[in-house]
Amino acid sequence: MNTTTASYNNAPLATMLRQVLGLFKLRIGVVIAFTAVAGLAVSPGPALPAWKIAVLYLAVLVSSASAGAFNQYVESDLDARMKRTRKRAFVTGALPRTRAWLWLILALVAGAVAAAWWALNPWAALYTFLGAFFYAVVYTVWLKRRTWLNIVIGGLAGSFAVLAGAAAVDPAIGAVPLMLALVLFLWTPPHFWSLAIAYRKDYEAARVPMLPVVVGDRRGAQAILLHTLLLVAAALAPAFLGLGRIYLAGALVGGAWFLATSWQLVRNPGPKTAMSNFHASLGQLSLLLVAAILDATL
Repeated sequence: MNTTTASYNNAPLATMLRQVLGLFKLRIGVVIAFTAVAGLAVSPGPALPAWKIAVLYLAVLVSSASAGAFNQYVESDLDARMKRTRKRAFVTGALPRTRAWLWLILALVAGAVAAAWWALNPWAALYTFLGAFFYAVVYTVWLKRRTWLNIVIGGLAGSFAVLAGAAAVDPAIGAVPLMLALVLFLWTPPHFWSLAIAYRKDYEAARVPMLPVVVGDRRGAQAILLHTLLLVAAALAPAFLGLGRIYLAGALVGGAWFLATSWQLVRNPGPKTAMSNFHASLGQLSLLLVAAILDATL
């Protein structure tokens, strides 16, 4: 068999793998799992062995990824109406939308929660479960199609990941990880509202009441700036509760970046500035989490 024939034969398998990985939204899951590691790092207490940290990371990753797959299963009708999502596997039929997926998702979440319970403690397991539950059920099923508060309340999903990491060290969660959980809660609305401005026509077509769809781009941008101000203020608090200069530097640089792009979005609300703000939100969160881990471990 020549190289060209072998590559052709492997193509369907590679395509199927990409479809499955896309279904579980692993890029988002990796970020969520990283927030759990940050919650662990900033919590005072005995250092956990590497294998327990690995279990924490994988448990949060698997539970988050499973919630992402459930989100695509439930929202296949919405995804079909949106240009950004109409090529997802359940929409195109590349993966059959059968009840077997629901059983697989349930099994993965149960396995992740059980692993966290076994390797860590019941509180870490509970927060791991609640993160998946809030994204899959509270946000996706109960709120997304009904109210502009969908992503505000749904933002608790990321907060629970921080709490899972903190509880792995000590179920009596301290002030710093609690503030980081608040930061994740405040970060989620401006992050997703920026995306909603960039793809407002998609959300309108799908009749999803994201805030910019309900109130318009200009007022949506103003709400993003207000939330970003609250976020940056909250993000500075851990520097006065136990973290040090490395964290403070990350919070200041990331916060200034996010505020600058949010201000530009208010001045010129539109898809281009909204996507710039969306990417700045990711940069701000990444800087904050890395700085928190470095500050707590160096």
